[in-house]
Amino acid sequence: MPSRIIPFVNNEYYHIFNRGVAKMLTFWDTFDYRRFGKTMLYYQIAGPKPKFSRFLPTTTPLNKNNKIVEIICYCFMPNHFHFLLQQIKDGGITEFVSKLSNSYTKYLNTKNKRVGPLLQGEFKSVHVESNEQLIHLSRYIHLNPLVDYVTKDLEMYRWSSYLEFVGKDNRDVCSKEVILDQFKSIEEYKQFILDQESYGKELERIEHQLLDFED
Repeated sequence: MPSRIIPFVNNEYYHIFNRGVAKMLTFWDTFDYRRFGKTMLYYQIAGPKPKFSRFLPTTTPLNKNNKIVEIICYCFMPNHFHFLLQQIKDGGITEFVSKLSNSYTKYLNTKNKRVGPLLQGEFKSVHVESNEQLIHLSRYIHLNPLVDYVTKDLEMYRWSSYLEFVGKDNRDVCSKEVILDQFKSIEEYKQFILDQESYGKELERIEHQLLDFED
């Protein structure tokens, strides 16, 4: 496998994404989405942790000082996922995405009695090079369910950090202040997202070209 072209640097931001091998589904039902979300939170933290089977995201205390990445925003789609991450510790993004992907693949293979890879090779990454790119990327990630016609209302889609950003989900999963502090209010951020549906569709086309590059 060729070496990764984009190095991961501490305190920098990256768009991380991948999809199911041969464009197959990566999430089949509600349990799969929940499992992926639980696994995401579990592997965000390094060091000693309770066994995964005993880990409850809403009640199990974890040492947040041991984060290896900050999750800025995310979206889980039927056959792919997106993260906007900030690397906190050396090798953090690679460790986080690798453990998340491997753990979830084992779960889904066991559940569906299948073998082989679930995801399309090495995950894709894009370095965020400006603040403008950072806020537009949060918009793109949150628009995914709308521009892919999975939902007609972003506030009805549960598998994204959009609900947390707009105050409809009180979980403290994302380090969203880096985005929201640039807006006067949550309503202004919502308007920023929804006014740019056409922009999101154009980015969707570009992203599919990137994903298809290795096909």
